[in-house]
Amino acid sequence: MGRVIAIANQKGGVGKTTTSVNIAASIAISEFRTLLIDIDPQANATSGFGLETEDEIENTFYHVMVQGGDIKDAIRPSKLEYLDVVPSNVNLVGMEVELVNMQEREYVMQKALKGVRDNYDYIIIDCPPSLGLITLNSLTAADSVLIPVQAEYYALEGLGKLLNTISIVRKHLNPRLEIEGVLLTMFDSRLRLAGQVAEEVKKFFKDKVYKTYIRRNVRLSEAPSHGLPALLYDAQSLGSKDYLDLAQEIFNKDGNIRKFKIRQQ
Repeated sequence: MGRVIAIANQKGGVGKTTTSVNIAASIAISEFRTLLIDIDPQANATSGFGLETEDEIENTFYHVMVQGGDIKDAIRPSKLEYLDVVPSNVNLVGMEVELVNMQEREYVMQKALKGVRDNYDYIIIDCPPSLGLITLNSLTAADSVLIPVQAEYYALEGLGKLLNTISIVRKHLNPRLEIEGVLLTMFDSRLRLAGQVAEEVKKFFKDKVYKTYIRRNVRLSEAPSHGLPALLYDAQSLGSKDYLDLAQEIFNKDGNIRKFKIRQQ
């Protein structure tokens, strides 16, 4: 049964979608069957793989969650052999309102994933920048949550609310949920502030902080405009190598020893 990892932080601009797209690609490049689910109405993870995001697109995650569609019908292949994507579009904006009156509304995603968990080794969920019903559904369905934290002054702002939400989900909805890890993003080693923020994050989260930092890299910023993850846009960029290192940390934790098809220098 595939491991479900939610990428979540209600603070915007911390690299959730960049992490979702590139960690999914990094896992898939090592020939683990991977599914990326885009549940953000902005659909940036969808366009990040060159998939359509128009309003009229059929079988997005909205159709699965609200209209009871089969998630298998929403799965699209990507440009990577071992990676599939469930796309999003702007229709998800109203999904929380439509979920409110549903019975067991917090479990809709968990039920939807039952039909595909055995088909994948890893399922990555790109959450929206909020702690509403959509994110709550992803935390209820997930085995763990990966928290990206920007290496800047307000890095820890609002994390208390996320941790409180995780605690509530554990207590009432999903007792197996754990923190997968905390990832420092947009890290610039030339800045003293970045080092200070890293130390503060380590004091707060201790051994949950990944050894890998995602460094600021122009290739990571350019890749989405080409509808590609960094690995397919520039495999030798710092961003590609950082996400490969992160994937290896996840593999090591899981006891997986498979090596990357793209070797790191």
